[in-house]
Amino acid sequence: MLTKADDYPVHQRPEPIAGSGTDRNFYDRYFFNGYTLDGHLFFACALGVYPHLNVMDAAFSVVIDGVQHNLHASRLLNCERLDTRVGPIEIKIVEPLKRLKILINDAAHDIYAELEFEARARAVEEPRFTFRQGPRTVMDYTRMTQNGSYEGFILIKGMRVDLDPGMMLGTRDRSWGIRPIGLADPQPAAPPAPPQFYWLWSPLNFPDRFMLFHINADASGRPWNNAAVLGELGDVAPKVMSKSCCEVTYKSGTRHASKAMIHLYDDAGEQWDVELTPRFNFYMSGIGYTHPEWGHGHYKGELAVHYDIYDTATVNEALPLFLHVQAFVTARLKGPDGERVGAGVLEQLVLGPHAPSGLTGLLDPAP
Repeated sequence: MLTKADDYPVHQRPEPIAGSGTDRNFYDRYFFNGYTLDGHLFFACALGVYPHLNVMDAAFSVVIDGVQHNLHASRLLNCERLDTRVGPIEIKIVEPLKRLKILINDAAHDIYAELEFEARARAVEEPRFTFRQGPRTVMDYTRMTQNGSYEGFILIKGMRVDLDPGMMLGTRDRSWGIRPIGLADPQPAAPPAPPQFYWLWSPLNFPDRFMLFHINADASGRPWNNAAVLGELGDVAPKVMSKSCCEVTYKSGTRHASKAMIHLYDDAGEQWDVELTPRFNFYMSGIGYTHPEWGHGHYKGELAVHYDIYDTATVNEALPLFLHVQAFVTARLKGPDGERVGAGVLEQLVLGPHAPSGLTGLLDPAP
């Protein structure tokens, strides 16, 4: 089937762009987050394309005054991957790898936004994520991550925030490949493995540089994907660290961090230490991650839109719906060239056992 994308020189296979190999779990996704440096306003946005499910979905969430507002939308893809609009949510590429726009126009729920992302630094290609359970490939994808700033406005329930240059920083990423989407596979790999996933991801913004750290680890704590970079602003190649690790102190009764320390080491043996102090959690289910009804790739018909809120003061963080978070953090970086203070997020999804954390069951919380 020919589509608009076939008129662009982007082919990787001898077939139309509508096809993406043979794995039904192929996906292609945009993600954005942004935050004022004082933490007064936080937003996140995601838009996903699922070619073999013929679905496109998107979500936009804003945290302000202790309330997380969540807008979800889903539509038939109709095989046109370049039409990146889902109901009231739209993503536009203004200048590839430099500037993108998020447009929200939802009169029904009184949510509007026009946000333009501008890169502060080069995009980083993270190491390829490949995860198998026995002979079955569960995840195999690539992600690029880029830190930047936003201009524009957010208007929600009559509250308008105009964003001047430098007022809101954040991160955006693009990932594509294979990961579980839509309905669960009715026949998992044999013998069935108990659920386990340990994931930390921390993009940070400082006045003169940026940092990115991530780790996936198994139940024993052994990393199967772990990397970090530290980079200057502008069109400059970042420094790839030779080693990185993170120590997490958990908030009692949860699987969320009360504080964390990231340690980075470069090829010359120089060390940087980053102290993260969480201010509040953004709940990733608000943009579809692990959401039972509005999870990524679920078929909702020709077009469906949904809105709900989380009162962050009363959220029960022991529930699976609120397990996956991005904590807005103050970050203090100490290294060979001094100390600087910035902000960013510490994303956390800790499911199943993880020996270094003292977690043994599926969802048992820290004491």
